Amino acid sequence: MTTQQNASVNKNIILIVSTMSAFILPLLLSGVNVALPTMAQDLNMEALVMSWVTTAYFLATVVVQVPAGRLADIFGRKRLFIIGLVVSTLASFAGGFANSVPLLLIARIFQGLGSGVTFNNSVAILTSVFPPQERAKALGISQAGTYLGLSLGPLLGGLMTDRLGWHSIFLFSGGLGILLIILAYAGLKGEWREAKGERFDSIGAATYGVSIALFMYGFSTLPNTVSLIVFLAGLAGMGFFVWYELRQTNPLFDFSIFRQNKVFAFSNLAALITYISTYAVTYLLSLYLQYIQGYNAEGAGLVLITSSVVMTVFTLGTGFIAKNRAPRLLATIGMAINCIALVMLIFLNTATPVWYVITALGIYGMGIGLFVSPNTNVVMSSVSNRVLGVASGTLGTMRTAGMVLSMGITMILFSVYIGSAEIKPANYAQFLDSVKTGFIIFAVLNFFGVIAQMVARHTGKASPVKN
Repeated sequence: MTTQQNASVNKNIILIVSTMSAFILPLLLSGVNVALPTMAQDLNMEALVMSWVTTAYFLATVVVQVPAGRLADIFGRKRLFIIGLVVSTLASFAGGFANSVPLLLIARIFQGLGSGVTFNNSVAILTSVFPPQERAKALGISQAGTYLGLSLGPLLGGLMTDRLGWHSIFLFSGGLGILLIILAYAGLKGEWREAKGERFDSIGAATYGVSIALFMYGFSTLPNTVSLIVFLAGLAGMGFFVWYELRQTNPLFDFSIFRQNKVFAFSNLAALITYISTYAVTYLLSLYLQYIQGYNAEGAGLVLITSSVVMTVFTLGTGFIAKNRAPRLLATIGMAINCIALVMLIFLNTATPVWYVITALGIYGMGIGLFVSPNTNVVMSSVSNRVLGVASGTLGTMRTAGMVLSMGITMILFSVYIGSAEIKPANYAQFLDSVKTGFIIFAVLNFFGVIAQMVARHTGKASPVKN
């Protein structure tokens, strides 16, 4: 076999491993979301505590993404990828045997840590291996795996919750994780570490981790006084982190990328706003369908699968058609379509027909499918190979921070409208008010995201990756 054939085979194996990892993590995530009402009943969780089952996962993920990206650039992306897989797989089994809220939350934290390391390095490895002319297709296929996982997650999660119990979702994910570890260890040949020999900024990593955790936690638990203090402390810590990093020779994060590369900066901003305004959509609709419309977990999963199926189709399609400046145009169109779906969801009530919900989910899925792969391609193609891990970590942080902030807004609304009570028929009206208010906020935010993506589209050409 020739060197070129070997490289082609290795690229195909890498794409398979990346796509599988992109499939498993969202499968677990969306499956758990559908199972939340059942988990809340079994473990006597209040509405705010129930939200933390999701938020704890994302908080852990956002803390680790940028430091893990820098470690991968220095010590090897394959090595960090496999470490992340092992951590998330063990945590999945721990969640499968959790019999209390504290144990469940601990398992979710470690799942988040492992997932943050794995997913970022998957994108960085793909960008390292595939040349620019093949990169859009590879990223599209990999991220189609993400939305296939999101598609099957609600369905499988609902089926397993109703028939085997919610613990089975975690055990199933752990089993898939073992298979992926074996495949990754045997199939990934070589290593990628263009920043080998550079110093890892441990002080910057600690400052970043603590600051962003305080920032996210404080925001997620507003509006009380202690939460405000924690939020402001995190904000001050992030300011110190920027000041400190600008003075380092080998920083954890090189902020000159934002100053010198407007495409990178505004595309990341668009990603952040997109996930803030859209992540809580399926979470809120899952609760709406089960509490207001009377669906069981399986039925809710069948409705919610609409958006993920459409996302999968459009994400895969954009990977094949995105070329030259087209990715930025597609991302802008995708965000504009999201606005339509969010405005539709503002008008949900107790008598809303299911076809209306399915239509809104389909439009939402189309918008996300058009946005994600082109946006990722633009961001990753605008930086040099030496900082691909950091770039992937930054984009991952925008994604995860957006998800945490989206859930944080949801939790604030629950706190304002429902308080610390469980969601019961007596407060269904207040619950519905919180859902509608949430979609109003998300629609407004998404409109500003469209503007950010338009700026990115009209800000010169992205700097080519230096191979």
